[in-house]
Amino acid sequence: MCCSHSFDERKTQIVAEAMNLDIIKGMKFFDPHVHMSSRTTDDYQAMADAGIVALIEPAFWLGQPRTGIDSFRDYYSSLVGWERFRSSQFGIKHYCTIGLNSREANNEKLAEEVMELLPLFIYKEGVVGIGEIGFDDQTAAEDKYYRMQLELAKEAGLPIQIHTPHRDKKKGTQRSMDIAIEHGIDPKMVIIDHNNEETVKEVLDRGFWAAFTIYPFTKMGNERMVDLAKLYGPERIMINSAADWGISDPLAVPKTAALMKLKGISDEDIKMITYSNAIVAFAQSGQIDENDFITPLSVDQTEKFAGNTVLRGGQQPRTDKSSIIIS
Repeated sequence: MCCSHSFDERKTQIVAEAMNLDIIKGMKFFDPHVHMSSRTTDDYQAMADAGIVALIEPAFWLGQPRTGIDSFRDYYSSLVGWERFRSSQFGIKHYCTIGLNSREANNEKLAEEVMELLPLFIYKEGVVGIGEIGFDDQTAAEDKYYRMQLELAKEAGLPIQIHTPHRDKKKGTQRSMDIAIEHGIDPKMVIIDHNNEETVKEVLDRGFWAAFTIYPFTKMGNERMVDLAKLYGPERIMINSAADWGISDPLAVPKTAALMKLKGISDEDIKMITYSNAIVAFAQSGQIDENDFITPLSVDQTEKFAGNTVLRGGQQPRTDKSSIIIS
């Protein structure tokens, strides 16, 4: 699809989209699924400038399988430690969800070790759920560890962030919901992610939260999301970028908000879809208080975490800033 447009045409579209961010200036956004460990400080800066005040970073796979339990331990430690600090240095409140992702659940020897490790992290400050968990190839091993993590979430009283598979998505989504209900999980505690036109109605009808990932070419685009927002309204719907090490956009949430506004969706509905609903869903963890980020966070880049800062060499710290839109 992308190859049908010339470079100049695509460049024009990108510039126009960036300029349209002016119409959402002053709005606040919450991205409830973004993998900041794989993003740069430039991304943090751009996100803060575009109005993102808080985010959730789900545990996920790193592009290649981990081979030992210590790599999981270090990764989880970074989500509740360094990455949380790094986000704060750009005025963004960082939360995370912790879990064994579906791809790596298929290494059962290692998965057993991870299950023993998870209780050491899920009760830590800033952890707002178990996730992202669920199905990838929909194997027996994925089913086993998905169920085990549902029970862990139930015991901890935490929301659950479910990854729905890229292949056979409708079946995988239905199966994820069926198993959650089988385990006695209240649908209001479950955020079903990566929805599309094929899955959303059943997710909402069954009382679950429906999250949509605005990710180029592989999941959802802005225009499709606007159509769905008009069709289903804002109740129990949220959007995220799921920006990671792939070709993705950490500004997907504010860009979609801008497109929604251009297409006539009300500010109130936009706020629910791009900010409020995520807070309501994940605040069930007891870890999110909007007062922690409703006013701009003070930024002092001279602060250190384990003796380290986000600065390098002779870089000058930014100790305060007002959020602006860069177009």
